[in-house]
Amino acid sequence: MGLVSWLIALPFLTMVAVVLVPERHWRSIRWISAAGTGAGLALTAYVVYRYWVEAAGDVELLRGATLTKLYLVERVAWFEPLGIQYFVGIDGISASMVVLTSIIIFCGVLASWNVETRTKEFFALLLLLVTGVFGVFLSYDLFLFFMFYELAVLPMYLLIGIWGTGPKEYAAMKLTLMLLVGSAFVLVGFLALYHESGLHTFDLQQLASVSYSGRFQWWFFPMIFVGFGVIGALFPFHTWSPDGHSSAPTAVSMLHAGVLMKLGGYGALRIAVYVLPEGAKAWALFFMGLTTINILYGSFGAIMQRDLKYFTAYSSVSHCGFVLFGVAALNLMGFKGAVLQMFSHGIMTGLFFGLIGIVYGRTHTRVIPEMGGLAKVMPWLATSFYIAGLASLGLPGLSGFVAETHVFLGGFFGNPWSNTIATRTLTIIATLSIVVTAVYVLRGLAMVFQGPIRDPHFEELRDATLTEKLSTGLLVATLLFVGMAPWLMIDLIEPSLYPFINRLQGTVTAGLTGEM
Repeated sequence: MGLVSWLIALPFLTMVAVVLVPERHWRSIRWISAAGTGAGLALTAYVVYRYWVEAAGDVELLRGATLTKLYLVERVAWFEPLGIQYFVGIDGISASMVVLTSIIIFCGVLASWNVETRTKEFFALLLLLVTGVFGVFLSYDLFLFFMFYELAVLPMYLLIGIWGTGPKEYAAMKLTLMLLVGSAFVLVGFLALYHESGLHTFDLQQLASVSYSGRFQWWFFPMIFVGFGVIGALFPFHTWSPDGHSSAPTAVSMLHAGVLMKLGGYGALRIAVYVLPEGAKAWALFFMGLTTINILYGSFGAIMQRDLKYFTAYSSVSHCGFVLFGVAALNLMGFKGAVLQMFSHGIMTGLFFGLIGIVYGRTHTRVIPEMGGLAKVMPWLATSFYIAGLASLGLPGLSGFVAETHVFLGGFFGNPWSNTIATRTLTIIATLSIVVTAVYVLRGLAMVFQGPIRDPHFEELRDATLTEKLSTGLLVATLLFVGMAPWLMIDLIEPSLYPFINRLQGTVTAGLTGEM
């Protein structure tokens, strides 16, 4: 078994180990989960290093390539009569998403250190979910991709329904039903590609080598894009997101907003734009308009919230709009911005939800007006909150600035297939969200952490524990690292985006094909 397979297998094996431990040893279950996800983080670092070394010499070749070049490829025939295979590998885009997932799940396990109700089932489902997420980011056979996609989505129902708070049954049902509708769109799109290609294979690289008719692409590009857009909180299919976030337990909110919603942007770029470039050109302006509404609606929605989780959830709707906006820009700058925003928002919102869970665990309230002056008793948590908030509003020196700058420049530069005045107007409107974001972030943080302590009981609250400092500190360090040294992340992802641009421009070369 190769390194990429180990990345997928490690959380699954950790889940099996958790299941085998008797429930009464719940402390051991926590340590096994932490050890397994910690080992996954170390393995991710090694795999990305191997990718970096092997891909270093291919940058110039990729400038003319029309198919993605994959590394550390593993391919095994699975069900040959239907052309289904176990086909995994890694490129710069998937490498960045794997790093994000590894960091979030490790911090999510640490943030769940105090879960004592049905501990075994909780950590087992969490690890099963993350197995599916790794599988999605590393699969290049559409059947395998869809199988992992469902594996990542379905455990959410139980995790929210059992360990959630508030109207958890309603939130879990709504989330699951809406994501299943999105999955149905994606599945229809995959089956259409399978039959239209005439190749009888789900191999993404082979399907991308087919020249589909303009009419086919016009119909099926929006179907696949919207299918992934549902999980990416695309307006008006975002309504599951605030309810799901607010009811989910801390680690699930971190994974949900930090990683799971990124499957939408990743799928829209990796499959819809990559395989159906003519459809992308035809629908780009429409989706730019829709995502502009996304960005503004989420920002104004956040201003209206009194609950910290709803506040962050609507903020996530806005920031996920940036991801899809960058994808719809259809240029290299926009694509880079989309991937950077997926990474940045994943870390930032994971930090937000982790901190909210910690604060709620002490104050037993998430209602913003009921808080106040918490910075006096929780300096570490307050500082972490402020750094996450400043990253959210795009302060230079933090990862959000790098990502949002790329997205806005990508939208402003536009592309040859959309009306320039329209794309620039939409970009300017979307940029206004920065002001709205600054208003709700600074106002919300001031109400929670500044001023006098409103509840005398809050005087006795304690600051972050060692495990809480470790998890939040790692996320804060990542926001600062990407913000201060963005070129490392850009160098990782940019060469893998060249084939996407070449395919849109209709550049056909005898360059790289498949996983050569």
